[in-house]
Amino acid sequence: MEGIKKRLFSSSISPTMVFLSLGFAILLMLPMASASRILVGGSKGWNTNFNYTTWAMDKHFYNGDWLFFVYDRNQMNVLEVNKTDYETCNSDHPLHNWTTGAGRDVVPLNVTRHYYFISGKGFCFGGMKIAVHVENLPPPPKVSPIKSFAPTLRGHSLLLMPIVFAIGAAWDSFIYLW
Repeated sequence: MEGIKKRLFSSSISPTMVFLSLGFAILLMLPMASASRILVGGSKGWNTNFNYTTWAMDKHFYNGDWLFFVYDRNQMNVLEVNKTDYETCNSDHPLHNWTTGAGRDVVPLNVTRHYYFISGKGFCFGGMKIAVHVENLPPPPKVSPIKSFAPTLRGHSLLLMPIVFAIGAAWDSFIYLW
């Protein structure tokens, strides 16, 4: 019996491993971050002759997401405009020019509202425009209470647990002394 105890406790896990395991377990229990980077146009990118309205139709854009525009930096740009300028492809007075010159622009969607983006230099008329509606994340589903069909301990049944423990202790001492 002593040999078994020594082998069990001599190969103990280091405290570092215990803390790392607990930290990892806690991270798994945390809710996942919901913000995501959305590549505009998917594999086609921000390009002409592509219907971005159809592409965006089945997508949900949430507060905290980012739109990622990938395009030819020498020809195109990303301009945020109002609804009227979006509909008429007018790039004269953009609300914001998101073009950084690298052809890989990231636009944070951090306000719940409609966003309108076009590419100037005439490309908007070729379909390079997208309108997205940003909404707040839906609340997580409510957890329904678990109904247990196990019998509850009431009245004289409360004596059952101490009796079971007493029998277990007596059996353990009997085995140990035997």
